[in-house]
Amino acid sequence: MAINIFCRACKSTYSLARKKCPTCGASERKDRAYRVRLRQDGKQLSRVFPNLLLAKDAETKWKGEILRGEQAITRKRPVLTLDEFWTKHYLPWALQNKKSWYTDQNRYNRHIKPFLGNKPMDRVNAFDIEKLLSGMKSKQTFQGKKFAPATLHQIIILLSHMFSLSRRWGIYKGDNPCELVGRPKINNQVTEFLTHDQQARLMVTLAAWPDRMVTSIIRFAMLTGIRRGEIFKLQWQDISFEHGTMLLHDPKGRRDVSLPLSQEAIDVLGNVPREYETAYIFYGKGGRKRRDFTYAWHTIRKAAGLPDDFRFHGLRHHYASTLVSNGVDLYIVQQLLTHKSSAMTQRYSHLSPNALKQATEKAGMLLSGKNPEWADNVVSLPSMTSNTR
Repeated sequence: MAINIFCRACKSTYSLARKKCPTCGASERKDRAYRVRLRQDGKQLSRVFPNLLLAKDAETKWKGEILRGEQAITRKRPVLTLDEFWTKHYLPWALQNKKSWYTDQNRYNRHIKPFLGNKPMDRVNAFDIEKLLSGMKSKQTFQGKKFAPATLHQIIILLSHMFSLSRRWGIYKGDNPCELVGRPKINNQVTEFLTHDQQARLMVTLAAWPDRMVTSIIRFAMLTGIRRGEIFKLQWQDISFEHGTMLLHDPKGRRDVSLPLSQEAIDVLGNVPREYETAYIFYGKGGRKRRDFTYAWHTIRKAAGLPDDFRFHGLRHHYASTLVSNGVDLYIVQQLLTHKSSAMTQRYSHLSPNALKQATEKAGMLLSGKNPEWADNVVSLPSMTSNTR
């Protein structure tokens, strides 16, 4: 620990006993500064003060901190545990920036926190993550099934995002261990649809079901193909009965979009129960926004004798499959499903063999000149056979 004079002219430091700077020769001045240096275990802490009194106060304070073991010069800044980063930084950020924050929270609390939550971030390695995934493979979901590869993939994505953000925000400076973890192969191209008999049983079940709100939600999903979350967000102000349209706010991957409603869908809206003064059409308890539909759907599905793995989201696939199978253009289906790209709608392309056959027949008729409207206007092409010399 030492206090020396700091030369403002050449930025060097010299003893309090000297009257001139030995480096540049600057003489004693009224605005001279003083540097306090602290050396400990090969490291140095240094600070410049405008007068000797402040420098002595700082020296005294630092000496006391050293005696009490509070001086941070030799103490590394502690690395946050994964749970500390989640609680203090990631979750508050997700609440403001991610529509799927609730899903992230469920995945973290159920799978990541029990296994890795108490580990400092710099102690989490690829092997730890592999063990986490292996443990999940040996467990079962609430429905008694194995975790799908897509679920394991989402766990890696969430962890990787946490490490990436911590590095971007300057909270953690280590490596991202998820970059060394192999990603499970997934196939999300699931196209669910109901057979004619299954649909008939579902309609009979809905007709006899006592809960009109539940049946209204299912019917509206079948007739519009919109997502569950979009159904729950829908408000009366989003419906135009005059024009037969509904406005979807911030659908997945797109801006607000207005979609047409069939008369059957409008009839469903006309029969929705209105027990509360609420803006939501398909409300939950007390008129509040509905959050979940799992139990209601599983009960209806079982009563209708549908396959156990047929999801509520399968009604959206069934809607699209029905349209494509009956010749509706894939571009139109893309707009109705609010798909951001046509690649997402291509999963239904195999369901339109009749439409493809009709297009092929039409092309054959038009290009062969058999179309009556073209018969008198067909231009004969010159022979392309070259003369042989």
